[in-house]
Amino acid sequence: MPSAAAASALTPPSTARNALALTAVCLVALMFGLEISSVPVILPTLEQELGTGFQDAQWIMNAYTLACTSVLMAAGTLADRFGRRRVLVLCLWVFALASLACGLANDAPTLIVARFVQGIGAGAMMICQFAILSHQFREPTARAQAFAIWGVIAGVGLGFGPMIGALILAVADWRWVFLVHVPLTLFTLVLLHVSVQESRDPASHRLDIAGMLTMTLTVFALVYFITQGSESGFDTPAMLGWAGLSGFGLLLFILIERRSAHPMFDFSVFRIQRFNGALMGSIGMNFSFWPFMIYLPLYFQAGLGYDTLTTGAALLAYTLPTLLVPPLAERLALRFGAERIIPLGLGTMGAGFLGMAAVNFAQQPSTALVLLSCVIAGIGLALTNSPTTNTTTGAVSTDRAGMASGIDFSARLITLALNIALMGLVLLLGISHHLANVLPASTAADWATLSQHIAAGKLNAPGLTSQDAQSALRSGTGWAMLFAGLGACALAALSRYFFQRGR
Repeated sequence: MPSAAAASALTPPSTARNALALTAVCLVALMFGLEISSVPVILPTLEQELGTGFQDAQWIMNAYTLACTSVLMAAGTLADRFGRRRVLVLCLWVFALASLACGLANDAPTLIVARFVQGIGAGAMMICQFAILSHQFREPTARAQAFAIWGVIAGVGLGFGPMIGALILAVADWRWVFLVHVPLTLFTLVLLHVSVQESRDPASHRLDIAGMLTMTLTVFALVYFITQGSESGFDTPAMLGWAGLSGFGLLLFILIERRSAHPMFDFSVFRIQRFNGALMGSIGMNFSFWPFMIYLPLYFQAGLGYDTLTTGAALLAYTLPTLLVPPLAERLALRFGAERIIPLGLGTMGAGFLGMAAVNFAQQPSTALVLLSCVIAGIGLALTNSPTTNTTTGAVSTDRAGMASGIDFSARLITLALNIALMGLVLLLGISHHLANVLPASTAADWATLSQHIAAGKLNAPGLTSQDAQSALRSGTGWAMLFAGLGACALAALSRYFFQRGR
């Protein structure tokens, strides 16, 4: 049996252990961000390699988002009860094995299922890391520094993900966008083993399984209705059944949460107008900025003719402000108040999308103006993000901050899932509208199929020249830009309204 001195020699000193723990948690945030921002770059390549269609591309992204949403609240409760490090280790293994399955997938259904499992691991490990950081860094100054470093690394994952995805495509295979997470996860597990202390909350609340299941059912059924209805017809019995199931799930969720002693959604917080104003910021970012990122690579590559690396650089203009601007956003919020900065950020984001739509109407859109509009949209998101997070938790009492944070994060993921589907529908409608102007009315029955074909980046659509197909794709993307811009501006007005009522 080893002596106490030998055992202590195997344990890193406290300062070094905290540094290793912070490195492990930052790697978790980095991988989570990369899986959101690097995958859109490879969607056009997946269409060529796996034969994925437009709806497949939507589900490849939405499977991850829906899974994250479904486990969000449960993961926090399970981690509090059984141990934050233990649950994080389990989730990392799930994430690693699912990433391996994604990289080895040979068809779209396998990839979608693997992405769902990957999202389960990712959503749960994101929740665990906050509790681990708070427990590991108990001194206020050290905790603030740790969360600041964590925020920078999380921003790197989201901001540089498109360029990293493009670089992987340039030097290797699309599969490495997923496979790279396997060695990263194994390294993170080693760091966790030697550095992170186990922690629990003996007073943790009972797991709200009924609320979790009904919320997941509601969102999944609505996303399925929007995504598949564009192909099957929204008025078919099957699609109407999915819409009815979503409505029933929502009513059941509200009933369960209002009767629960420890609800995952405490609806009384919506009486706090400052909370509502900040929540509009959470919804606005995921109504416009992040859903549109799914369609930007398609627009740059098929619509504007950029190669993969140029597309990655262009996407960097879209995401880089989200990394560089947050310190300025924090100072502005402290000086002028979040009630001014959040609506300003949403309005700036909307202006970026409306500018993008205006540039897109030109016969040959200026690359410089397209990138400038992307930068403006990114600045708007950066101005909104950090003040929103701080205000949603700060608007409620400290004992409800965790629940408020859960509602904030859930609102982001649910809005993202719904608007990936909605924006895709708007894109298809825009393409169909253009086809109506260039094709004879006798071919109207084929427009829906042609729209799906073009929206997947296939410009060799039957009966159309490649130039007409490219113009149709740009027209549809322009509609999506308008949808994103007008939605962000409307939510800016709503946010300002709630903040003013809160006074």
